[in-house]
Amino acid sequence: MARVLLKQGREKAPSRGHPWVFSGAIESVEGEVDAGGIVDLFSHGGEFLGRGYYNPRSQIAVRLLSRQPVAIDKAFFQERIEGALAIRKPILTPETAAGAAEAGGGPFGQRATSGARATNSGAGATNSGAGTTNSGAGTTNSGAGTTNSCRLIHAEGDLLPGLICDRYGDYLVLQLNTAGMERFRDWIISMLKDLLAPRMMYDRSDAGARAQEGLPDSTGLIVEDGSSATGAEAAEAAEGDPLVKGGSLAREGIFPDLIEIRENGIKFLVDVKGGQKTGFYLDQRDNRSLIRGLARGKKVLNCFSYTGGFSIAASLGGAEAVTSVEASAEALALCKENLILNNIPLDSQRLVKADVFQFLRDEQDDYDLIILDPPAFAKRKGQVKGAIRGYKDINLYAMKRTKKGGLILTCSCSQHIDAALFQKILSYAAVDARRQLQVLGLWGAPQDHPAALNHPEGAYLKTFWLRVVE
Repeated sequence: MARVLLKQGREKAPSRGHPWVFSGAIESVEGEVDAGGIVDLFSHGGEFLGRGYYNPRSQIAVRLLSRQPVAIDKAFFQERIEGALAIRKPILTPETAAGAAEAGGGPFGQRATSGARATNSGAGATNSGAGTTNSGAGTTNSGAGTTNSCRLIHAEGDLLPGLICDRYGDYLVLQLNTAGMERFRDWIISMLKDLLAPRMMYDRSDAGARAQEGLPDSTGLIVEDGSSATGAEAAEAAEGDPLVKGGSLAREGIFPDLIEIRENGIKFLVDVKGGQKTGFYLDQRDNRSLIRGLARGKKVLNCFSYTGGFSIAASLGGAEAVTSVEASAEALALCKENLILNNIPLDSQRLVKADVFQFLRDEQDDYDLIILDPPAFAKRKGQVKGAIRGYKDINLYAMKRTKKGGLILTCSCSQHIDAALFQKILSYAAVDARRQLQVLGLWGAPQDHPAALNHPEGAYLKTFWLRVVE
């Protein structure tokens, strides 16, 4: 096995459990190793620090899989994946899983009463379940309704750097973001198939990280050989494919345009093929539940509304009126479909296609509750300065437009903006807005998006729940 030797004094982070080794910290590589190959990491003095995979093309040259000299084989991946799935069981409706187990399905209820509907150009069938699930920040099984979707594997947070897998009802969506995980594609797909028996699997390995790894994008229906395919190619490849099962769409090898899921009893249509991330912001589940509990009788503004997750939660929670602001016409159109799907009167809604920054500057109405959930403003360290300005601007204007006694739920998903810096930005915004605010709560992502204790970058989502005092 190839060995990676660190420069003198550069062993501090990996010796403390951080999973990343940057290329500038490496003294030498001993032995032959291709991009994504397994290596052992050593300090300059020869101390073993861990085992992981290596990519000379990436700024993060080594991503550690274990601090022990264990075999990186099928048994290793099986144990890690099963451990990740066990963490998610409390999130998903117990009755759903039990019903499927009786029907011979996987442990999360993929084959029966999963509450998922697939649609292609408006066609599909609904199969709803009932039960209890999690709601509110950091809580589980609170009885709010059926949930059949969550993140199943969260990269470094589940000690599988580069691997993401999301469940949307009967369907799985996979992201392999590194050369190391791409090498294990076949093992991973086979294990997920055996453990979860999904109706279909879709590849959304199109994140920007792949370009930094020297990898092309990979998207489409996942077929038996582990590759992704689209269109006629997918239909041909899916003929007799055990990964593609159930329903006319699956038999044709066509992944549905939209998937209907349940989250705390709320219905959402998800665009896996073209939507943000893998189609939906699963990491905001607990915050949507919180908003539903806060919204009764309130005038609500949802900024960066995407497909309306917070808007629908607020409406079902009894909001008097909801304004959704989003720059994407496609996302707003899906927001409208989601409102109709949940029988929410459209006369209580205002859907605004606009740049949120400009909207907040121009808006004259005041609100009882404002939600700010922007995209990451700082995906790289070099973008932090601009991100600080962006976060300050949107929060400053939101504070100005919030009524006395009103509430703001504001988020940052920028990895390079930590909670302390985000709080400082909010405090500066409050000073310039001439408002006094209280912090009612501060938290991160829900339990299906864990962060490794020694990987602070994994705690990417920061949420502040604020109240405007004066």
